[in-house]
Amino acid sequence: MGAAAPVRDAAHARRSWPKVTDAAPGDAELLELLDAASRVADHASLAPWRVIAIRGDARARVGRALADAAGAEGDAADKLAAKPLRAPLLIAVVAVVREHPKVPAWEQEAAAAGVAHVLSLLLDEAGWGVMWRTGPYTRHPLVAGAHGLAPHERLLGWLYVGRRPEGSRPERRTASPAAGRLSSLG
Repeated sequence: MGAAAPVRDAAHARRSWPKVTDAAPGDAELLELLDAASRVADHASLAPWRVIAIRGDARARVGRALADAAGAEGDAADKLAAKPLRAPLLIAVVAVVREHPKVPAWEQEAAAAGVAHVLSLLLDEAGWGVMWRTGPYTRHPLVAGAHGLAPHERLLGWLYVGRRPEGSRPERRTASPAAGRLSSLG
């Protein structure tokens, strides 16, 4: 494997960044990276996904929807409502599921998840801190409503994106799970 392997290098370098600064990529940069991420495997070329950029006060609306979905009150509601404020940009990843005779819903969701993962790699490679977050209320009707989702759309989670703090780097995983996950069918 003598030649440089930028995709492998990007995959090995990727880390989740739980803390980021207030800077975030603009729409033009995001669109450029999303164009590259959209090249994932996509049976029947359905493009069964979309993303929603959530910035500013829209993050607080998402937080309130999370707290309402949880039925939280008081400090618990405040804590849950503050979660989307941890990054200046949230990218909601949405699977747009359509009836198709050859492409079941799970495969369409897998394509949308593929876009999210490739986008997270591209954002990381561009110098942004990224963390993919989900949770028990990701598919709650109140959270879907806060995102303006149609009945055939399913929220897969959010990429929290911001500038990486100077002088810090999240720890690398100490061991790769790959060795224990490969088997052969004989």
